[in-house]
Amino acid sequence: MPRHITKGDTVIVTAGNDRGATGEVLRVLPKQDRVVVQGINIRAKHLKPTQANPQGGIVRREMPIRISNVSPVVGGKPTRVRFLTKPDGSKVRVAVRGGKELHKLHGPRAKQAGRKTKVKE
Repeated sequence: MPRHITKGDTVIVTAGNDRGATGEVLRVLPKQDRVVVQGINIRAKHLKPTQANPQGGIVRREMPIRISNVSPVVGGKPTRVRFLTKPDGSKVRVAVRGGKELHKLHGPRAKQAGRKTKVKE
C-alpha cells in the first residue's frame, strides 16, 4: 500500500490528544503504520543510571502515532493525497486541495520493450 506521508512532510494531527497541532515528520515506521512527528505526542521516559549516563533522569521524547491520524498540510489546512503518473512515466504525490505537487516518487521511466498494454477498442 502506498504511504501518503513521507519523511520531511509538514503534517497536521487530525485525531487524538494533539489534534490540530502541526509538525514535521521525523521518521516513518511502515511496518507499524506509525510516524514520529516533531513536537507531537511527547512522553517522559525514565532512565536508570548507567556508566554512560551516571545521573540517570527523565528524558522527554516524541513517540510514534498512527499514520491515519495525520494529514499533509497545504495552505494551513489538511489535505488528502493522490498519486499521479505523468506522460513521461514519472510518478508524483499531489495534494487534492489545490493540486500542489508534494513530492516526486521517481523520475521518468523508459518504455519497456515487449510490455503488453491494454488497448481500448
